[in-house]
Amino acid sequence: MSRIATILSIVSLLIASSSILLLYTNQINVSKESILVKQIPQNEQPLKIINSSIVYLYVPAVDSEGKGVPTKLTVQVIPGNGKILTNINNLLFWVDTQQSIQIAQAVAKNITKADISKVDIIYSIETSATIIEGPSAGAALTIATIAALENKPINTSVMITGTINPDGTIGPVGGILAKAKAAKDVGATLFLVPEGQGVQTTYVPKQQCEKIGPITFCTTEYIKQTVDTKKSIGIQVIEVSNIQEALKYFLIA
Repeated sequence: MSRIATILSIVSLLIASSSILLLYTNQINVSKESILVKQIPQNEQPLKIINSSIVYLYVPAVDSEGKGVPTKLTVQVIPGNGKILTNINNLLFWVDTQQSIQIAQAVAKNITKADISKVDIIYSIETSATIIEGPSAGAALTIATIAALENKPINTSVMITGTINPDGTIGPVGGILAKAKAAKDVGATLFLVPEGQGVQTTYVPKQQCEKIGPITFCTTEYIKQTVDTKKSIGIQVIEVSNIQEALKYFLIA
């Protein structure tokens, strides 16, 4: 009789403990629901992630043989978590191009005040060349990034060359004449260049030889030549010193 009483006591204790645990669990669930209601009041809406946007523009470049080639740059913004992605086919993508992309993104963020921690930015480059120098595309990368973040269309009849600095200024580049020709060949009517580079100054070697007896003596003189890009290539050229100036010609309101 004593053993039966002991067993009944143990069963009673187990049932009581289960009831207490169930009651405690229900209290936790109610508490969690109360917290959720406080975090999202009925008169507020949860954060909406922006839709993806995509823009493209042509960037003039110079290939490994010194010829001007048009390069198609595409920048796409999609919901994400702050990644920078690149999509390049058959192209040697130099490290300095990656640096230009990082600077372009920083400048674009500063100008647009966009929260890029909630999006991924994808950069794509299409070209027939195998090697493209990165820094000279910095200004174009920045403009395309700004347009994609603001979901604004770009005037594709405008092309630009120039490096990008962290403060948004545009730096000088080489191969202006070759790039201007590439811009004209793809139908651009306006070519933006860094400040002071609308007119190109080059030094062309001129060799003169004189034969004295059995020996020929040659001297090389470098002749200064100034070339107006607009007159030489036949495309309108405007100098810009920073991204804000360049945006006025690219963004369509």
